[in-house]
Amino acid sequence: EHVGYNPGIVHATVHTKSFNHIIGNQKTNTIAVPDFDTQFHVYSVIWNRDSVNILIDNKSYYSFTNRGTGKDAWPFDAPMHLLLNLAFGGNWGGKEGINEAILPAKMEIDYVRVFQ
Repeated sequence: EHVGYNPGIVHATVHTKSFNHIIGNQKTNTIAVPDFDTQFHVYSVIWNRDSVNILIDNKSYYSFTNRGTGKDAWPFDAPMHLLLNLAFGGNWGGKEGINEAILPAKMEIDYVRVFQ
């Protein structure tokens, strides 16, 4: 996730019933990507039965491990879908206001690949 008031920082967060921002124990990490808006980067998720690893340009910066404690902590055995979106506002993204001068905005995606 990118947040507009903090450009150049990319967040990786796992959202589960057991671990999330609403109860204050989200599992997350960040990485600096200062040229996020001028260069293409490869965002990757390597997901298997034991872990979810998140990478940018083949550099892992977050890993979430299946501790075997059940679906509230590890719901990733169920079918999932991929969502790519551009959003403005909300409790997090709009926390410091929205600079409407950047509109219209676009999100350019060169490709999406899924391997199984």
